[in-house]
Amino acid sequence: MLRPCRIAIALAILAIALPARSAEAPRARLRDLGITIGHYRPGRWNAITDVAGVRVGHVTVIEGSGKLVPGHGPARTGVTAIVPRTDIWHKKCMAATFDLNGNGELTGTHWINEAGWLETPVILTDTLCVGRASDAVVTWMEREYPQMGISDDVVLPVVGECDDTFLNDQRGRHVTEADVIRAIDEARSGPVPEGSVGAGTGMTCYRFKGGVGTSSRVLDPQDGGYTVGVLVNCNMGVRSDLRIDGVPVGEEITDLLPKRSPTEGSIIIVVGTDAPLTPTQLQRLCKRAALGLARTGSTARNSSGDLMLAFSTAFELPHDPDAVTVPLSAVNNAKITPLLEATVECTEEAIDNALTGATTVVGRDDHTVYALPLDRLKAVMRRYGRLR
Repeated sequence: MLRPCRIAIALAILAIALPARSAEAPRARLRDLGITIGHYRPGRWNAITDVAGVRVGHVTVIEGSGKLVPGHGPARTGVTAIVPRTDIWHKKCMAATFDLNGNGELTGTHWINEAGWLETPVILTDTLCVGRASDAVVTWMEREYPQMGISDDVVLPVVGECDDTFLNDQRGRHVTEADVIRAIDEARSGPVPEGSVGAGTGMTCYRFKGGVGTSSRVLDPQDGGYTVGVLVNCNMGVRSDLRIDGVPVGEEITDLLPKRSPTEGSIIIVVGTDAPLTPTQLQRLCKRAALGLARTGSTARNSSGDLMLAFSTAFELPHDPDAVTVPLSAVNNAKITPLLEATVECTEEAIDNALTGATTVVGRDDHTVYALPLDRLKAVMRRYGRLR
């Protein structure tokens, strides 16, 4: 058995040691391979953290190896926290959600869509750890806001899940309260580790190793100069569906398949922007994220939970305003198309970054999910004229 470990990943760390084949080539982001998605330019980090104030933190859980002992291991899982701003409780963000296919869970969405705002960090983890992660957010919020549930309101945490059963002992619920709190506390701006990290540790995407990916776009000044960022936890799709920049990569690379088929998966997509948008407009961004997902080949299969959340940091909605009205302004719908297009591009590239960033992982019962081979990807893209 491997020595149990919990790895907190600061955003300055760009790689992590996970169980993998020793001969595996170094990983790289899509643009580092010479493959460019869309025409809008990315932000400095090409990550959701390019939206000012947004922070991301991961804790990766790797425990044990070999045969599954339900409730004990091996564990290949983790947690990812997205913190839209420092004081999200007192300075809420406009927000909305959209369900492309509802075979999954993203808690707290009824209130988000009713009130039109987000007031907690967004937590991503595996399916059976949703309750534990939700409870951990309550503990964190009580620490940060001591009057919560006494003289202050109570909170409805936002937790999204994907099923990592193929690699992970879900029965063990190996993500702890301390892991979730640590991911929130250690969330940082800057570059975001991708692939087999945090909530993405046990994820499979198009039968390659998947997980966390992110991307951003900055609009030109004449379009408002706004930033859009997307972070995904991708765990969906079958190999034959995979498209990268329109190229049928899944039809070209047909080997390196798991010996047994994982579930059809799920994906959680989180969109952040500094554009002043209403909840209705943010739901439009969520729907465009679904188009970005489709560009990678997904058809939102029956057992896939494909859930989207979008928030805007442009407004600071007060927690308990005295005024009868709150002054707001929003992007003109006639001028919103660049934001919609940028969201599509970000989502497509974020999923691709998850694939190119993920490492091969060996999990329970020696189930192996292989990383997308980057040398072969480049060769395929070159044949199709997509490599610059």
